[in-house]
Amino acid sequence: MTSQISHTQKSIIQFEIGYTQFLDPMGKIVQNLPEFTRDSEHLKILYRFLVRTRVFDTKAIALQRTGKLGTYPSTLGQEAIGVGIGSAMQSNDVLCPYYREYGAQFWRGVKMSEILLYWGGDERGSDFSDPRVKEDFPLCVPIGSQTLHAVGVATALKLRKQARVTVTTVGDGGTSRGDFYEAVNLAGAWQLPIVFVINNNQWAISLPRAKQTHAETLAQKGIAGGIFSEQVDGNDIIAVRYAVEEAIKRARSGLGPSVIEALSYRMSDHTTADDARRYRDAAEIEKYKALDPIKRFYQYLVDQNIWDKTKEEALQESVTKEVADAVYEYEHTSPLEPTAMFDFLYAKLPDALHREREEAAQLQRITTRD
Repeated sequence: MTSQISHTQKSIIQFEIGYTQFLDPMGKIVQNLPEFTRDSEHLKILYRFLVRTRVFDTKAIALQRTGKLGTYPSTLGQEAIGVGIGSAMQSNDVLCPYYREYGAQFWRGVKMSEILLYWGGDERGSDFSDPRVKEDFPLCVPIGSQTLHAVGVATALKLRKQARVTVTTVGDGGTSRGDFYEAVNLAGAWQLPIVFVINNNQWAISLPRAKQTHAETLAQKGIAGGIFSEQVDGNDIIAVRYAVEEAIKRARSGLGPSVIEALSYRMSDHTTADDARRYRDAAEIEKYKALDPIKRFYQYLVDQNIWDKTKEEALQESVTKEVADAVYEYEHTSPLEPTAMFDFLYAKLPDALHREREEAAQLQRITTRD
């Protein structure tokens, strides 16, 4: 005869994930706005970078389709996340991005032509010319590894006792990688000055968010590491800017890391090598178009008498020229000599490769002479 033991469980600790939104999909204010929104000129700059990022993105796709660029991952519909991150950071902070936050890179000083060089297969696109971003990391294509790089940087900043913060970004699919969990665990254990921003655009290539994890939110994954975690409307530039800035302030003052899940939607294919029509309904895309971050912020600015159609036309013309100039610079960048593949692969070239380097140099001289 088996006896049953009755027992009572008690709750040891409970958690909750907060959600931040300032503008609804129609651009209407839903709660008191943060202090920075009182500066209309700053709001105009935020809007300019949103538009600038989208115009660049559209042109980059066109370049790829005409054979002038390699595989390219679009940021269509997710511009507010990148711009929000970049605008919240201080110049001496360090950005360790994945491959979709062009808005953050542009804000911090990376040139559009450098992003084009990178996706055109030229590693000089990772050697940023602006001194302000010399310590920022380049785009990272391997999924999740940039979060570990960021933890390493944050560790160095803490050991040096520098009042600086590392910000890293990762896609929703990347949060299912062991790299992400390891990074979060170390960041919490060592109380590092780091902010993780999850770009939850609902799709990891062809895998929808619902099939990636059973977690109700992606933000709660940071709780296991003892990290402050929250969710924001990633299509609300004000919400992203505010949440990231507050997280950076906490990290800079020694209050530890944060995880921010920014809810958005990937309105494009995963990359130009993908065809989302094979796995995603067109009706779903139409549904999320109503949440477009640029249209939302545009309507807010118009309602506040900060923006109008005349300003919009002037902006579109100005930004289109900027992008055209960047494309011209990209297309007229002289190619590297073949010896570059040897010169920048090793700190000290192994003896076995010296002969191959000389052969490449000789071939280059013959080609140039002919």
